[in-house]
Amino acid sequence: MGQALCIKSCDFQAAKNNEEHHTKAISSRHLIVRRGQPFTISLHFCAPVHTFLPTLKKVTLIAQTGQQPSNTNKTRVTFPISSMGDQKWWSAAVKERDAQFWTISVTTPADAVIGPYSLLLQVLGEKEHLLGQFTMLFNPWSREDDVFLPNEAQRREYLLNQNGLIYLGTADCIQEEPWDFGQFERDVMDISLVLLGMDKHVEKWSQPVHVAHVLGTLLQTLKQRSVLPIPKTQTAQEGALLNKRRGSAPILRQWLTGQGRPVYEGQAWVLATVACTVLRCLGIPARVLTTFASAQGTHGDLLVDEYYNEEGLQNGEGQRGRIWIFQTSTECWMTRPDLPQGYDGWQILNPHVPNEGEVLGSYDLVPVKAVKDGILELTPAVSDLFAAVNASCVVWKCCEDGKLELTNSNTKYVGNNISTKVVDSDRCEDITQNYKYPAGSLQEKEVLERVQEKRMKQQKCNGITPSSYEWADPLYLFLEAPSSFPLRGDAQLSVTLFNPSDQEKAVQLVIGAQALYYNGVLAAELWREKRSLTLSANLVKRITTSLSSSHFERNSPENSFLRLTVVATHSESGLSCFAQEDVTICRPHLAIQMPERAKQYQPLTASVSIHNSLDSPMMDCVISIFGKGLIYRERRYRLGSVRPGNTLCTQFQFTPTQLGLQRLIVEMDCNMFQNLTSYRSVTVVAPELSV
Repeated sequence: MGQALCIKSCDFQAAKNNEEHHTKAISSRHLIVRRGQPFTISLHFCAPVHTFLPTLKKVTLIAQTGQQPSNTNKTRVTFPISSMGDQKWWSAAVKERDAQFWTISVTTPADAVIGPYSLLLQVLGEKEHLLGQFTMLFNPWSREDDVFLPNEAQRREYLLNQNGLIYLGTADCIQEEPWDFGQFERDVMDISLVLLGMDKHVEKWSQPVHVAHVLGTLLQTLKQRSVLPIPKTQTAQEGALLNKRRGSAPILRQWLTGQGRPVYEGQAWVLATVACTVLRCLGIPARVLTTFASAQGTHGDLLVDEYYNEEGLQNGEGQRGRIWIFQTSTECWMTRPDLPQGYDGWQILNPHVPNEGEVLGSYDLVPVKAVKDGILELTPAVSDLFAAVNASCVVWKCCEDGKLELTNSNTKYVGNNISTKVVDSDRCEDITQNYKYPAGSLQEKEVLERVQEKRMKQQKCNGITPSSYEWADPLYLFLEAPSSFPLRGDAQLSVTLFNPSDQEKAVQLVIGAQALYYNGVLAAELWREKRSLTLSANLVKRITTSLSSSHFERNSPENSFLRLTVVATHSESGLSCFAQEDVTICRPHLAIQMPERAKQYQPLTASVSIHNSLDSPMMDCVISIFGKGLIYRERRYRLGSVRPGNTLCTQFQFTPTQLGLQRLIVEMDCNMFQNLTSYRSVTVVAPELSV
């Protein structure tokens, strides 16, 4: 700007602006704003401004982003400092002034490109003067923004809350996993922008649909990249300490360095949480949900094949997918101007399997409403997601001679428990009604019939369906089992057989237990019991047996489930009945006691206890405690052993530093198990002022 106008300093007022833009948790030094909302900067001039009044009429601001800013694609915009600015476009106005000082309010449009910006000042004909850098995010508080979320409690939960809960286990035994989304950690913002920067279509960063597509696709590379820590020690316990799944930030950091190991299939559920973190970080409301009993890899078919041998052991995989014990996914909130009216709101970030020749699959963004209504023609992924929550299972017996026989099995219903965290609470919410009409309702029947008709037109229906097969000589089988098994000890199983015919039947009964990963992949065969029975006519027979943990304590892999199966074969006809239950392996409970309220900067004591209900000692116990705003850095304590029947109790003292609702997480490892976690929330209030 030569000698005409010289700026001594520019203050972006990051602390004040970030407070108003709900980004203060990310930084108080770097300006981070949300589009569609004004922010304030101040300019300090070297000389009195009135000396240059004719020049000031030609002063403009320039905001630009991307490697090649362009006026054409809206990645470079020039706008005057004037009180007559367009409120729906970039504008700036002087709010306060004196001889050498201006306070300027800058307003950005609600559809601006997000990302890192440079702000420059220019006087016509003079060289541009760099004022500084800032970051632009989506704005769920702005009604004109495509990610506008009208409910403030939901904005707090799905954008500002870093303390998440992920639901694992089975529908009958849901287990909570505390998760630190960490979207406000400064390096997470940097990593998210690096990730987004791999997409060269910067001009499309104004569209949350495009940004979600890109992030989903790039995050899928986490499965191929080395992102999880590598155990460097030989002992199982010390190795486990390097293999924690506490939050998204460590995984994103590891992704950036690439110095770890790939994400194993058994841990791939963490990718949904990482996607949620990045979306929230960039300003798109997001949440993680868990579908219990989810049909995957069906290619839209509403039937899933499962194969078992004559003794009830899982045997291979069918052509029509597999039922996962649970499956996590990410939803994000936005309008869909690219679709017909009526599909705004929650969208599912759904991975698309790569086509032949592709290295990486893409992601579809599917409206939840389209899944509920079975609108298959809307996007390619609707049929897959509809099948995931509506498919039925067909169980086949693989005979020794290679033939396949359909079994008479109880229908395995999928997608009947879809869970996520309740807003402003640590409780679990069932949101199945968002995805399906009530079971047995007229709406459910109409949707299923319409989808089945469309599928029949798209392809010929192959194979035998359960409804098309009639049993001439029926035999009914039911299995009852507890929802969880103890890590040590015995559990009772109950098998009920019913012979409704007038003829006596000789039956071969096989009861078995297998270890299964959450994605339905067989891990190990653990136990079998065979019995030969004679069922009198019209007889109901109940059989109980005991399954001891000794059958699976050493053979069952970490984080696996038990699949209990029963096969009853009529000796004369060879027809088989089949029943199955998936149960969790229950570990001891880690109890935390501490006040629900605490004062900032005043010591707080928490008590932790664990009762050893097992029949073996828990040795080499290590407890870790951590929690943002409560503890400066993680603490680890070696506590020795706990004999059977005894209770380990210990206390910790720490000083809360941040106000508001905070979470303390306690984690325990020993020779019997790893990554046993528990948590408690505490509201930290300001200390009372002394008179």
